[in-house]
Amino acid sequence: MANINITSIIKNQIENYNLDTKKISEGKIIAISDGIATVSGLYDTQLGELLKFPKNTYGMALSLEEDLIGVILLGEYSHLNENDKVLRTKEIVRVPVGDKLLGRIVNSLGQAIDGKSVIKENNTREIERVALGIMTRQSVDQPLETGILAIDAMIPIGKGQRELIIGDRKTGKTAIAIDAIINQKGKNVKCVYVSIGQKNSSLAIITQKLIDADALKYTTIVAANSSESDAMQYIAPYASIAIAEEWMEKGEDVLIIFDDLSKHAVAYRSLSLLLRRPPGREAYPGDVFYIHSRLLERSARLNKKYGGGSITALPIIETQAGDISSYIPTNVISITDGQIFLMTDAFNSGQRPAVDSGFSVSRVGSAAQTKLIKKVAASLKLQLANYGEIKAFSEFSSDLDQETKTILENGEKIMAFLKQKQYSPYNQGYQAIILYIIDKNMIDLLNTEDISKFKDFLFKEINNKEEYKKIVKEMNQKLDFTDEIENKLHSLLTKTINKFNQEHN
Repeated sequence: MANINITSIIKNQIENYNLDTKKISEGKIIAISDGIATVSGLYDTQLGELLKFPKNTYGMALSLEEDLIGVILLGEYSHLNENDKVLRTKEIVRVPVGDKLLGRIVNSLGQAIDGKSVIKENNTREIERVALGIMTRQSVDQPLETGILAIDAMIPIGKGQRELIIGDRKTGKTAIAIDAIINQKGKNVKCVYVSIGQKNSSLAIITQKLIDADALKYTTIVAANSSESDAMQYIAPYASIAIAEEWMEKGEDVLIIFDDLSKHAVAYRSLSLLLRRPPGREAYPGDVFYIHSRLLERSARLNKKYGGGSITALPIIETQAGDISSYIPTNVISITDGQIFLMTDAFNSGQRPAVDSGFSVSRVGSAAQTKLIKKVAASLKLQLANYGEIKAFSEFSSDLDQETKTILENGEKIMAFLKQKQYSPYNQGYQAIILYIIDKNMIDLLNTEDISKFKDFLFKEINNKEEYKKIVKEMNQKLDFTDEIENKLHSLLTKTINKFNQEHN
């Protein structure tokens, strides 16, 4: 930051001596550098207030001191100079909200950046807001299906939940989030994807995938990519949650993805250091926990009196060398209702999604599952925990007894069944059938190396055979395993597995 002219500050104070400070709505720039303006004269400015600079440049008050205001500049500022006038707008920064934002890509201020028409939405909301109180909320007990078998079976996410996606770079964190958005098609859930500090090319790929899956029409993308200023990256998630809150308070369900809050914390650290706030651990300011807690606590499931809408938040955090005990990961873990932890080794060995069933947890648990999935997924996590433990010990021994070999073989088969291609979410019927095969030990009839082929074979049978279509339709409608469904399914699957073995052996 440029040196602040002390003489200029004193002169400004003398000029304004004996004035009613409540009437002072004009100040001037004392210093400007690196996207930060130091302003004097605006004594009654609010935190987060929008301030107007010359040539339609705006900034947001982020640091309020006794005589000075630290302002983060939103947009181009090279034309600004010391002593330029600064005016109060007396309004907190706001963004447009409403259905006109669906299918659009906007910046942190809600302005269209997709080359299409200007968004003319009269309804706006403040980006900063106190989270709704406990009396407006209800417990999380409705599933938000991601379409990813490993997650919906073992780490279920409910509407109104905050579930962290955490892992090293290039382990498929964004892929899980995009699959979750794609799986909301036809489920009456609106989506908001927030890109913070990402490459423009990465966002272009994600946008095209959503278009290809016909998912962009119910999604709003808020982009504050690496080419944007730290200020725009900092306000992006708050603007996005304001957009989501509009729909929630109208009784609708919303899924919001923050990709990612590690880069958001870095942007805030940069701004704080430029504002000369004291650095703490890893140079982050002391309130770095608060910037994420006040953001994520705005996601909720409202009770019927308040419309019954919900915001489900999936924040993403990037770890370094799998260290989930470092500063920002531990902060966000303590705020959220569970985490999906992705393993680098599993990802590199071909296990996609690379979900670690041991470190991953949902604090909502089976309350966010239907009876259909709950009945056949209950033992899955325990089986994988047993497999993981024995696998670790088996690496030190070549002489294994038959029981250990059986557990290892069974675990490998389950892991093979949990493999899933990207952009190919499964509906509940598909998931229930695969989980039924695992739960009833029908995997014993298959060889590990044949499971990938068997899954393709099974899905063709499900899509082509009327008997399967009827069962899947019945399961999706009832969302429960009746004795009648179970008997029919067991008989059909036995025939399918026998048919597959005959054709492939």
